[in-house]
Order: sequence, then C-alpha cells, then structure tokens
Amino acid sequence: MNSHQSWSQDHSSRYSSDAFVVGLSAVILILAAVILFPRVSRAEADAGHGKELFEKRCTGCHSLDQDKEGPRLRGVYGRKAGKVPGFTYSAPLQSSAITWDDASLDKWLTNTDSLIADNDMAFRVVNPDERADIIRYLKAVSLK
Repeated sequence: MNSHQSWSQDHSSRYSSDAFVVGLSAVILILAAVILFPRVSRAEADAGHGKELFEKRCTGCHSLDQDKEGPRLRGVYGRKAGKVPGFTYSAPLQSSAITWDDASLDKWLTNTDSLIADNDMAFRVVNPDERADIIRYLKAVSLK
C-alpha cells in the first residue's frame, strides 16, 4: 500500500467516525427534546377541541354565562377562585387565594382536592392533552 492509499483510508475512516458521532448526537438531542418538552412534539393546545370537550364533559354542571350546579365559567381565566357574585361556593374555595391561570386550572382539573381540599367539585380530566385543550378554550372565552 502506498502512502497516498494509507492517507486516504485514514481520512475516510476518520470522516465515517465523525459522521457517526454527529448523527448519534442529533438523535440524542431529539430524544431529549421530546422527553423534556413534550408539547413540542404535539400541536399547541387546541381551543376548538377544548370547546368540544367542554360541551361534552363540563356542561352537565357548568355553563359559560349562567350559574348551574357549578358557577358560570366565562371569565374564569384570570379570576380569583370562589368569587362569582351570586354563586354559593364551599368555604375552602371562598377562602382560597388562587387566581385561575394555566397552572392552577391544570392542577384543579387533574385533582380538585390536591389544590383545594374539601371543595364541592368531584370531577377530573385525566388526559393532560384534554386538560390543556379545555384550559385553552376557557382562556379564549375569558379574554373576549
């Protein structure tokens, strides 16, 4: 083997090794992003789907503009918990210092008692994507 062939093989194997490292690094970064930022791998929360979910799952007790078994929910996003005039809330909800936002609504819809113990709402949305969609919808109708 002459010196040119030896030089060519050394560089060829070095470039293959470099390409492997770059490819492996890209795969690791993509996997890390999907694990650490799951919303990136899914479309943003969908207010249209949230409306459908709200109508199917929430309107038995709630309405946007009228009190039912639960308080009206238009304007809930950004409102202090337990403060709709004319609606009778549980004492723990009335005395809470919570203002409804993405984090508090997500925790509330996950497990109401984990946010405010002994409240009167016994309802959960187990699926995090569905919770996000419902919250997006409530936020949209609250800001109108």
